[in-house]
Amino acid sequence: MSQISKETNTWGYLKDGLESKLFEPIKIGAWNLRSRIAMAPLTRTFADDQTGVVGDDIVEYYRKRAADGVGLIISEGTVISPRGKGYPGVPGIYSDEQIKGWKKVTEAVHKEGGTMIAQIWHVGRLSHHELAGNLPPQAPSIIPAEGLVSRFRKPYDVPEEMTLEDINEVINQYAQAAKNAIAAGFDGVEIHGAHGYLIDQFNSDITNHRTDKYGGDLNQRLTFMKEVIKAVIAAIGTDRTMIRFSAHKADIPNYMWEDPEMAIRTFVKAFKEAGATMIHPSIMHFDRVLANGKTMHQLVRKYWDGVIIGVGTLNPEMANQAIEEGIIDVAAFGRPLISNPDFIHRLKNGKKIVEYDVKKHLNTLI
Repeated sequence: MSQISKETNTWGYLKDGLESKLFEPIKIGAWNLRSRIAMAPLTRTFADDQTGVVGDDIVEYYRKRAADGVGLIISEGTVISPRGKGYPGVPGIYSDEQIKGWKKVTEAVHKEGGTMIAQIWHVGRLSHHELAGNLPPQAPSIIPAEGLVSRFRKPYDVPEEMTLEDINEVINQYAQAAKNAIAAGFDGVEIHGAHGYLIDQFNSDITNHRTDKYGGDLNQRLTFMKEVIKAVIAAIGTDRTMIRFSAHKADIPNYMWEDPEMAIRTFVKAFKEAGATMIHPSIMHFDRVLANGKTMHQLVRKYWDGVIIGVGTLNPEMANQAIEEGIIDVAAFGRPLISNPDFIHRLKNGKKIVEYDVKKHLNTLI
């Protein structure tokens, strides 16, 4: 794979042939996408902190990206229950008021010809009781995370180990969140199974020390994830369901599987058993070699012939090459779409991409 350029002006032009891939339409699942460019899920924390309802600023934020021609918009992480919340100001998808708020967003996106799915999310142990309805965070085992809750600056609470009844309730909450997303006008959902949040906590031996059917070796630890996927697919269909997974963890950023190829092979086996057909492997750097000279997405493609969304500090050349080689089907961009509402227009017309500036853009919606 080509290396990620650190030069801003690399984003200022497209070489011959790039348009034929990045900007061509594609059908994946139930979705007819206008381009192979996706907007990655980006936590923005602009919802009402008390109600989890999105407002008109969020409507306009997503409308602009749809008007620009983004093929698939994946929403910011949207929690499935009050106890699933781990940051102030994140939206929810479990109340009627939240559904009504999101409906304004999806109507605006659809008017611009866009396709949008909701990323449904439960943070598990990465929370604090003041955020999670004054209840302890839920987790597979009583193992607290180290550090401070992001954007809240208080230490992570000691979580409560989920009972079998709790597990069944949360699986049902994922399924209901998927139904609520469809009721809100979303075209489908992405299950957030990555980055050290609840599903990934079940997947990891760092956070899962259970001795029942939800614990054990990696194959067995993936049981909770498979049950969530099956429940969501039963609720809205596999052609409207995507699953995101990763080794990366928000609280342990340098973590990597001991044997990446074995782990990926085991995950892919689980996805197939659960009936998934679209997956979103997440890694910080798309061209990082993990094992046997292959990147994460190359290893995934080795075992998976379904749809793959590629992400990881991509630039246009790298994304186009990966699509041409059949490694990914759609390329997801994150921070450039925060700082550039007209990202695709800029790419097509050779205009410089505004670099993401955390001080300028973290607390701003444009």
